[in-house]
Order: sequence, then structure tokens, then C-alpha cells
Amino acid sequence: MKKTLLTILQYVVFLGLGIWIVYHMLHQLKPQEKDELVAAIKSIHPLYLIPICFVGFLSHFFRALRWRYLLETVEMKPTVVNTTFAVMIGYITNLALPRAGEVAKCTVLAKYEKMPAHKMIGTIVAERAFDIFCLLIIALAAFVLQFSVIDEYVGARMQKLEASIKAHENLLIAGIVALALFIVGSIIIYRKNKETKFGRFMKEMNRGILSILHMKKRWQFIGYTVLIWLMYLLQIYIGLKSLPATHHLTLLAALMVLVYGSVGMIVTPGGIGLYPFLVKQMLGLYLINEVPGQAFGWIAWVVQTGLIIVLGVISLLFIHSYNRRRDEQAGVDTAQNILP
Repeated sequence: MKKTLLTILQYVVFLGLGIWIVYHMLHQLKPQEKDELVAAIKSIHPLYLIPICFVGFLSHFFRALRWRYLLETVEMKPTVVNTTFAVMIGYITNLALPRAGEVAKCTVLAKYEKMPAHKMIGTIVAERAFDIFCLLIIALAAFVLQFSVIDEYVGARMQKLEASIKAHENLLIAGIVALALFIVGSIIIYRKNKETKFGRFMKEMNRGILSILHMKKRWQFIGYTVLIWLMYLLQIYIGLKSLPATHHLTLLAALMVLVYGSVGMIVTPGGIGLYPFLVKQMLGLYLINEVPGQAFGWIAWVVQTGLIIVLGVISLLFIHSYNRRRDEQAGVDTAQNILP
């Protein structure tokens, strides 16, 4: 009961944060800027939506194929179709209730493939941990490659930060001390509670990451990981090309947008509010005005979210009929094998 209430509270808080960001962004715009925002959204070349959606679908499909390699480590070999359906059902569930998607896709796949759901949890944890690790590597590479672009931007804000630090020096020291105490306390608590749910979770995550390094098909797994992130990058890049205001931006600019946008997707449910805000801030580094930058953020978020909803609904509608036909065909094949 306590865990359920905590989950609901987290959802309400982060959803509320996303809605507040949406309101704050739109409320700040003057009437003329709102008209410019609508005009910028209308200026999108609709033909670009086709490759954007296709590349977006491929990113989800490659994720399903990659998950199958992880499932093989626990002696499970589900069909490609069921795994893809389960991944999309997990995504659409996450839009309604964050973090519930992982449970949903395990439950769905277990039901139709007749496999134990609890054995899949470790693969989910491993996949999530590996993706966070990949995002950190990509973020580091992006900042190194685009250092010349962000240097001036960061320098101006560092001057403001230095002035703020001098004005709030005592508060900053207190904050650093509190953070140090929190880290030390967390380490002590973890060491004393290794057998608690949190301790077991950390062990499971560590075991999951190690399982990737020692799995027989790790290079195929890494290959699909590269393809997944490449599809994410292409989706952003094609999207930038679809707007006249951002058409001139390069693949490296798309990489920076990908990194910032991914943070927005992690923090608020489905990236609502925060995704367009962070994308707008990042495009400002490339001298894109606030209104077209915000327009691109909204377009990218709506297309990605809309694709998940469409594919998720299709998966929910067709997974039962697909498996019914599969079971019927399996029954026919079994009967033919039995007959002399």
C-alpha cells in the first residue's frame, strides 16, 4: 500500500512539473510570439514525417530484437512479433503510468509466450542500466565534439555562477556538506542493508550489466544498441531538416538535441513539457530564435509520442489475434505430426 502511494505521488509530482513547464512556456509568450509559434509549426514540410515515423519505428523494432538477446541469457526465445508487441505495449503503458511499462511488457510477453515473468525482470534492469551508461557516453562525446559551440555559452553563465557563489557562499558550503553527508549515509545504509529490496536491486543491476559483457551474442547486442541510438539521432536530424528555421543545422547539432531531449524524457512522464523546453534551450546555442526552437521541440515531442500511441494501440489490438492464429497453426502442425 505504501509503495503504491509513493508511486502515485511520484507520478503526480513529475506530471505536475511537466504541466507547469508547459504553462510557463506558453504563458511567457506574447500574442505575437504565439502567432509565430503556430506559423513555425505550420511551416513543417509534411513529407518529412514519413521518414521520421519510419526511423522511429525502426528504433523500437531494434529494441525488441536486442531484448531477445538478453532473454536468451535466461533461456527464453520469444518470437520477434510478440517481443515487438510487448515493447510497444510497455511504451504506451509508460505514458499512462511511468515505470509500469517494464512490468507490462514482461507480463504481456510471459502470457503469450508461456514463460515466467519474474525471470525477465533482470533483463529489464540490465537493459535500463546499459542505456543510461550509453547516454552518458554519448553525452560526453557530444560535448567534446561541440565544445567550440558551447564554450561561449557556458563561459557567460559561469560568470553569473561565480557572482551567485560569492553572494551565497555560506549556503553553498552548507549544501556541499549536506551532500557529502548524504553520500556517506547512503553508503553506510547500503552496506548494512545489502539484503533489503534496495540491496537486492543493486545486486541484480550489477549482475545484469555483467551478463551483457559475458553473453554469447554480446556483439550482436552492442550492434543493435548502436542502431537504436543511430535511429534516435536520425529521427532528430530529419526533424531539423523539416523546418525552414532549423534546416541548416548539422548532424552534430542533432546529437546535442538528442542528449538534452533524452534528459527531458527521463525526468517527466513521456517528456511532457520538459522535452520541448530543453530542446529550445539547446537550439539557442545554434542561434535558433526561441519561437522556432520551441516549435521544433513541440513537433518532435508530438511526433514521438503520437508514434508510440499509434504503435501501442495497434499492438494491443493485434497481439491476441496473432497468438490465437499461431496457436491454431501449432495445433494443426502437431496433429499432422501425430497422424501416420
